[in-house]
Amino acid sequence: MAKVSVWEIGVEDVVAAGLKADEAVAFHERLRRLVGEEPREGAEAEVWRAVAESGLLRPAHPHRLHQLVYYSVYATWDRSARGPPPYWFPSRINSKHTNLWKLMEHHGPKLLGSSYHDPLMSFSLFQKFSAHCPEVYWSAVIKELSVVFHEAPKSVLDTSENSKNGGAWFPGAVLNIAECCLLPMESHKRTDESVAIIWRNEGSDDSPINYLSLKELRNQVMLVASAIDKIFTKEDAIAIDMPMTCTAVIIYLAIILAGCVVVSIADSFATNEIAKRMEVAKAKGIFTQDLVLRGDKKIPLYSRVIKGTSCVVIVVPAHGNDVGVQLRSHDLSWKDFLSSAGSLPSGPNYPPVYQSADCVTNILFSSGTTGEPKAIPWTQISPIRCAADSWAHLDIQAGDTCCWPTNLGWVMGPIILYSCFLNGATLALYHGSPLGRDFGKFVQDASVTMLGAVPSLVKYWKSSKCMEGLDWTKIRIFGSTGEASDIDDDLWLSSRASYSPIIECCGGTELASSYIQGSLLQPQAFAAFSTPSMSTGFIIFDEQGIPYPDDQPCVGEVGLFPIYMGSTDRLLN
Repeated sequence: MAKVSVWEIGVEDVVAAGLKADEAVAFHERLRRLVGEEPREGAEAEVWRAVAESGLLRPAHPHRLHQLVYYSVYATWDRSARGPPPYWFPSRINSKHTNLWKLMEHHGPKLLGSSYHDPLMSFSLFQKFSAHCPEVYWSAVIKELSVVFHEAPKSVLDTSENSKNGGAWFPGAVLNIAECCLLPMESHKRTDESVAIIWRNEGSDDSPINYLSLKELRNQVMLVASAIDKIFTKEDAIAIDMPMTCTAVIIYLAIILAGCVVVSIADSFATNEIAKRMEVAKAKGIFTQDLVLRGDKKIPLYSRVIKGTSCVVIVVPAHGNDVGVQLRSHDLSWKDFLSSAGSLPSGPNYPPVYQSADCVTNILFSSGTTGEPKAIPWTQISPIRCAADSWAHLDIQAGDTCCWPTNLGWVMGPIILYSCFLNGATLALYHGSPLGRDFGKFVQDASVTMLGAVPSLVKYWKSSKCMEGLDWTKIRIFGSTGEASDIDDDLWLSSRASYSPIIECCGGTELASSYIQGSLLQPQAFAAFSTPSMSTGFIIFDEQGIPYPDDQPCVGEVGLFPIYMGSTDRLLN
């Protein structure tokens, strides 16, 4: 499809890419005005930036046209010598509105001295500073999040204990991280009336969006926490095995508010995988659904769960108010479970259980594809890492609406939950499959501003053409993780939102986030990372275990600096 250069594109090529003749002529004339009449050697990035920022290529244009222009612009680009070609460039005007710009402008001159110029020029220097002086970085960032300590920490980082290679973070701090998600915050302009969650059920795609205010969310979480108190004991491990619905999010926060520990299990797991995780976590109970509804299909879930555990199961109906299956004698329907909270005439008023910052709140699992899944405990510090990296790299802010189709059984479930609630953003949930146009319409109708996905999902959207005609131009940033991205799939995705940037994220459940990402203060290339995450330091080893110099292109094994805020320091099994 590509020409040997963008200057070789003719009107006939634009027609072949899907435009009608009269449209093609107008498009071609404007393209030539943007790129100039004569080829300019080495100006590929400058030319692409002019084209992308002009709005010449529109989301409604055929993907073949986007391919024609992009690949023709970069036809002579030498990746081996110059690295991957950039498709998105930070502008000074837009960069000034980012979280990191504001933080750097406030702290950069003092911390970096005469080396500091501005956030665009000094980003890499500031990132390295954050890795070498993490306690300074985190003392500044913690003030940007909705983290309220019941008892303040003695310090940000204590490295005096030789037994803790990663140091002790926020020693002496006492809090409840679920409560932090539920409180109004003046700094985030978050009030009780602010929208906390929006959602839509599959099959109701022409219905209005459902809204839950912060006050309504808090009341429902406290009601569920009160019911949990009647059945379980503090520090009990309680599993969640159900789709990531509004109810599932309420249950997740309620378990932690009540001083218990969430055990995260994906609703796609077979009985033996459920049993394995329940046993490792020593879970005392589990929340699930009777069924999983996907279009016309009714997929049994409760029956799968009870084969994997004998402990109490609380069953949420997938539809309506009554469960659609026969329960065991010691299990509870959602309705009966809530009634156990008793009558609260003045409304729910549940006192949060405050615990030390390093107490466990969530047990997550690796995929288990290479054997026994690793049981990874998250403390109350792990969510702070989630939210802070999303604040810094995905630039999640108060007023954003964030959607990332995932599950609480996978690490992205808790990450997106905390990233929204600790940054004052709205969590957007689609109760159904993200594969079809109905999900895309939800993204459009909910005015989503940050959309995350795994690359295989993007590939399906592109190949099925199911999102054609939808308006995704409210999206200002995409997130991608889980597997390696494809350049052409990313080209398609970014073009759906007039070339908004895609921030690639790579990390692990043990890290509670990513060690390598992208940044809105740097140019971005498709399917590539541009920076270590903030406060992260790493080196790359050759086959002999010798580190490569920082500025040398290389292939090897990554080694992380051990002082990494939010990472787990042990495995339960």
